[in-house]
Amino acid sequence: MLETELGISEVIAGTRRLTPAEAMRLYHEASLPELGRWSSAMAGRIHGGAGAARTYVVDRNINYSNVCSAHCTFCAFKRDLGDADAYVLSRSQIDQKIEELVGIGGTQILLQGGMHPELPLAWYTDLLHHLKNKFPQIHLHAFSPPEIVEFVAVLDMPGHPKTAPGQGGTMPRDRWLAKLDAVLRELMKAGLDSLPGGGGEIFLPHVRRRIGPGKATGQEWLDVMSAAHRLGMNTSATMMFGHIEGVADRIGHMALIRQRQDMAIENRWPGRYMAFIAWPFQRDNTALGDLPDYDFENGGEFPGDALADAVLRGEVDGGDKKSCGAFAPRAGKMLRTAGAGEYLRMSAISRLFLDNVHSIGSSWVTMGPHIGQLALFYGASDMGSVMMEENVVSSAGTTHCLDEPLICRLIRDAGFVPAQRDNAYRVLKTHTGSESPDFTVKDWATQRSALHKEQAEQKPSVLAQVTVMGK
Repeated sequence: MLETELGISEVIAGTRRLTPAEAMRLYHEASLPELGRWSSAMAGRIHGGAGAARTYVVDRNINYSNVCSAHCTFCAFKRDLGDADAYVLSRSQIDQKIEELVGIGGTQILLQGGMHPELPLAWYTDLLHHLKNKFPQIHLHAFSPPEIVEFVAVLDMPGHPKTAPGQGGTMPRDRWLAKLDAVLRELMKAGLDSLPGGGGEIFLPHVRRRIGPGKATGQEWLDVMSAAHRLGMNTSATMMFGHIEGVADRIGHMALIRQRQDMAIENRWPGRYMAFIAWPFQRDNTALGDLPDYDFENGGEFPGDALADAVLRGEVDGGDKKSCGAFAPRAGKMLRTAGAGEYLRMSAISRLFLDNVHSIGSSWVTMGPHIGQLALFYGASDMGSVMMEENVVSSAGTTHCLDEPLICRLIRDAGFVPAQRDNAYRVLKTHTGSESPDFTVKDWATQRSALHKEQAEQKPSVLAQVTVMGK
């Protein structure tokens, strides 16, 4: 019996750890109801079971620019310098967005953009100084690892050259790490509080080089987060699956996160990965989405699985493009997209496998609110963000919106107590009384109609969305 063979009761209790090979067995052999039962039990041990709190955060996603030097095939948001609709927000525009957030009781901003090749370091540090002075109560959760890698590569700093590994340069690794540390210290001194986990995608090089050319490598992404942890910043981790990757690539991705979290714990670094959020790839308006779907009836094993398994076994060097192409010439040329069942399966496995990460986030923005609610029974303990805008997921054709009363109702209807949290996952408000946001709604039909109207008109409202660029 799989439950006994893998020691699932010990995994749930936190006294045994799944190996990557055992996580693969869970994926292929465990039923969805079993995964739901086991991951719910583990989430219950960490966060409390039925009747305990399940959280969300009130923040705003501010994309300061859509100019980006990378050429990610899955992205519908980026623009090149000189494009008619390329932009960089002014300070007054950013201030106005935060003032609207403060007006509805928000606690943090998620500040992210493309990898802009021409903004100087002073642009970022001056902005952080300004925001921290004007809005001291707002947590600045900003700049995903690919942005930080770009800063290291192109920004001028005394004693540090401009090029970095992965960007065509030849800087030795020790010098690159030294400049990374210096950049993060400058940003922290200016007011940066924590780093979001955007740009995780899939770390394994045979996948990453196909979907994110010009972007930070998986190692660079992990190095940025380790540096942040050493300096005392908390971060989050993400994964985008359901495209060209194999299942072993997903497990390998999570294994690297767990390994780096172990490193932070063993070295007693003050920062940690606080959460893991995974979501299925959204294909509309993207180059990657133009790939054909794999024909499983006539095609046999998915090429992404064949390559991923061979890399895992050590038969193919995943870092060598030629050997990967020779082994699996169709890998990377067709899609295996992920639906609701696949999403819930990965949510549950992530909870069971990532035993050293505090929270698993529900990514309902890509799957819809009710699948997001169902994720609370598949290991998730956090419903993500009550936001006032979102630009990245909607660019890829997916837009689901919730306001604070509705996100509270989803949590409560699932048998939990809704609670507003901060970036460190400390509970700020537990909604048990009559003043709870969901209890103040008299007519839910009117509530939904108003929400849909505001969404269509693109007016500011308290919309809950988890950006694909990462929490």
